Amino acid sequence: MQDDSCSHISEDAQLPRKRFSISSRVIPQLMIALDSLVILSSALISYIAIVYFGELSYYAAAVAFVWLVAIMLMNFAGLYEFDPIIRPFAFVDKIIIVFATTFSFLLAAAFALKISSEYSRIWTGSFAISACAATVLFRILAAQVIGRLADRHVFSRNIVIVGSGEQAQKLLTHIDKSRPRFITVLGAFAESRQGVANGVSRYAMLGTIDDLLSYIRNHNVDDVVISLPWSADDQITAMMSKLRELPVNVYLSADLIGFRLPIRPAPAHFGELPLVEVMGRPLAGWGGIQKALLDYGLGIILTILLLPMMVLTVIAIRLESKGPALFRQQRYGFVNRIFEIYKFRTMRHAEAPQGKIMQATREDPRVTHVGRLLRRLSLDELPQLFNVLNGTMSLVGPRPHAVQHNEEYARLIRGYFARHRVKPGMTGWAQVNGFRGETKTLEQMEARVQYDSYYVENWSLLFDLKILAMTALICLTGRNAY
Repeated sequence: MQDDSCSHISEDAQLPRKRFSISSRVIPQLMIALDSLVILSSALISYIAIVYFGELSYYAAAVAFVWLVAIMLMNFAGLYEFDPIIRPFAFVDKIIIVFATTFSFLLAAAFALKISSEYSRIWTGSFAISACAATVLFRILAAQVIGRLADRHVFSRNIVIVGSGEQAQKLLTHIDKSRPRFITVLGAFAESRQGVANGVSRYAMLGTIDDLLSYIRNHNVDDVVISLPWSADDQITAMMSKLRELPVNVYLSADLIGFRLPIRPAPAHFGELPLVEVMGRPLAGWGGIQKALLDYGLGIILTILLLPMMVLTVIAIRLESKGPALFRQQRYGFVNRIFEIYKFRTMRHAEAPQGKIMQATREDPRVTHVGRLLRRLSLDELPQLFNVLNGTMSLVGPRPHAVQHNEEYARLIRGYFARHRVKPGMTGWAQVNGFRGETKTLEQMEARVQYDSYYVENWSLLFDLKILAMTALICLTGRNAY
């Protein structure tokens, strides 16, 4: 309980002073300028140190090509969104992939135009390495500088909350838990004097809604967050009309359901309908086309390259034990449709017990010598390239489970079938994080499902390429295989 003298804790001496209002709309533009400066400086330093007397026009064209393609790819990869800028360590892999792709395009263009001999290989390599390393380094330094300035309230936005009910309490509790670095909550304004007396969370009560406009005029306020029930539409509309007179941004906090479900703007095809999106379809828009191009393009190439190895594998399997070289089994796939998966047989051919499918275990006596080698190198999965080409599987996606196991775990794990919102894959995010092969406990399967769900919700083309690269490394080392 606070009296009125305490509730109006809003003197300038008690509020953090700020110098600059950081905006998530401005920072990306500054980062584009920084990345451009780093790339062009790396090119110039490499040229002066290595070439200097070479044909300038060819090198200038190559630098311009790398600069434009790298910036476009980083924008396409989401690296100019606020989170990657502030947390660069979590996105280093994307930056490396962007530069590897950019210089691959440069080499392809140079060979296609038959001008590759005009470029120094040492310059090309040093430019690629220095540009990538410098971009990562300067992004880390920029994030550190911005973060420190935010912690000192030099780069920070001052906000006030309007509301003292359940919505406002949930919002302030969420702020306490997430602790965003770039906002400073000056306090809250209640709907009535009773709300001022009761207080909201640990934040100062600055008065009632009637005091809001006067407070904004006399203090450095950047953003006003209205946290009232959406049913109070008349009160919110009237408040908006008054706030139009002041130079502040106004945001409407989510209603109670918004604290339980993610809310995004609805797609433009809904026109001006007042809708928000709470669940999106995976691989929407160009995502489905990009994934199909990756699956069929890379799938065809891998099938052609690996076909001789698959023929030799068939011969080895048939020589060691009787029975077919290919193993077929029904699995649940996209939207729970049953399909037939192909694998190289790694066990001795025998009838499975009626109504029971036994998971393979480490040191399983049923596994043949050839089968153990195939499992260790994950080569038993190669026939699934034909599943990719016939459209029942993808190169990357949640691994399909046996029908019986699917039905069993669906009863035990909430949201289990959400992993079937995309096609199953030959490899997946769960597998490269160690959840491959036998699952001995329910907790292990729950963890696998969580990784699969994360993949479904966060898919991107670069994410698929990252998983494929990690899979290749695991196959070569034989890690987490049996």
